[in-house]
Amino acid sequence: MARIKADEVERENSVEKVEQILQGAMQEFLKHGYAGTSMDKVAIAAGVSKATVYSHFQDKEGLFKVLFEHLARQKFKSIFGTEPLQGEPAIVLRQLGTKALEQMVTDEQHCAFMRVLIGESGRFPELAQICVRAMIKPVIETLTQYLASHPELKINDPEALARILVGSLVHFHIVQDVLHGKDILPIESDRLINTMTDLIINNAQANS
Repeated sequence: MARIKADEVERENSVEKVEQILQGAMQEFLKHGYAGTSMDKVAIAAGVSKATVYSHFQDKEGLFKVLFEHLARQKFKSIFGTEPLQGEPAIVLRQLGTKALEQMVTDEQHCAFMRVLIGESGRFPELAQICVRAMIKPVIETLTQYLASHPELKINDPEALARILVGSLVHFHIVQDVLHGKDILPIESDRLINTMTDLIINNAQANS
């Protein structure tokens, strides 16, 4: 029994250390970018030894990968929840679009991290691929499955439509927030979301 409790304490301590390291890594990546961040700097920011960092992460790329996957899971769960998508498309699509844009706009840390990722993608394309695999692909797949499960929408290519929907939201976020274009190309997010949803629903009604 004592050994079991000791193992539990050790696991808890390990989880706490990993969380410390991820928080320190986020701080350093945002401050110095990927190229300017070192495992030494992460250790200092996290308040742990360099040996502790390496005991959990083999190298900087591995640390970045785990950090981004962690962020992607949190973001996906906050938008899609933990249960399969269900409900009327006119309602569900509006809710998803609203949640997604709210998350993008209000999460300043995520916005800053995406700036770093985009800025570093030219020199480190493998980092951008982590984003595609961990964040964009699961969203596309989930939306595709949902759209395909509603034949009444009469969608010929659910995956292509899922990409169009996600692309529109990402474009809105990049232009309005990442590139600071709100004053240059002002538009309310509701206009975008309602128009996208209406196009899908009206197309189904027109083809019924």
